[in-house]
Amino acid sequence: MKFTGLLALACATALMGGCNSTNRTSNNTTTPNNESGTAGTAGGGVSAGDTRFVNDMLSDGMAEVELAKLAKDHAASADVKQFAQMMIDDHSKAGEQLKQVSSTYAIQPDAKIDDKHKDLMDKLTKLRGADFDKEYMSAMVDDHEDAVRELRSRVDENRSLSDRLSGKNPEQQGAVKPEPSDDAAKASVNKWAADTLPTIEHHLDRAKTLKDAVDHPSRSTARK
Repeated sequence: MKFTGLLALACATALMGGCNSTNRTSNNTTTPNNESGTAGTAGGGVSAGDTRFVNDMLSDGMAEVELAKLAKDHAASADVKQFAQMMIDDHSKAGEQLKQVSSTYAIQPDAKIDDKHKDLMDKLTKLRGADFDKEYMSAMVDDHEDAVRELRSRVDENRSLSDRLSGKNPEQQGAVKPEPSDDAAKASVNKWAADTLPTIEHHLDRAKTLKDAVDHPSRSTARK
């Protein structure tokens, strides 16, 4: 009888040990998934493309503001200085709006001025007057052509091909709508792009006008 009791006790102990082992294995298996889920709510669900787009736009906006501050001090043309103030006002506003989007979806900010714009700043720092105006406005045309192209990748446009190529009718907000998406973060980023595109098109149109004016000062006075 004693032997039978000891055998039963040993079997019970073995069974309990097996259950505990199973529980530990189960807990170890689910822990990484739980951690992964937590990371997802902290921005892990945002695509790499959306994160890159946000940081590229923030970086470019920072560069435009810093270049504009330089222009306000180095430019000769009153129109160029006025354009520079528009850059500061509009790009600062757009940047703050995009930061709100990135904060809402926990997009990790990593925006910094790139080497291309650092080199441009170094070059422009050495220039003043008419020489500065020419280099600055040429850079503004190039920068805003790039920005328009990037923003258009995020929107649907109800516009003619000629209007898209020329960047005209920027005031028609209804002609530009965000590219639809079931992903909340992407949809918000696309909405920002659609809201910002008309402003950047206006910048591009103005930059082209001023570039022509500073390149050919005797031809005509830049229009307001």
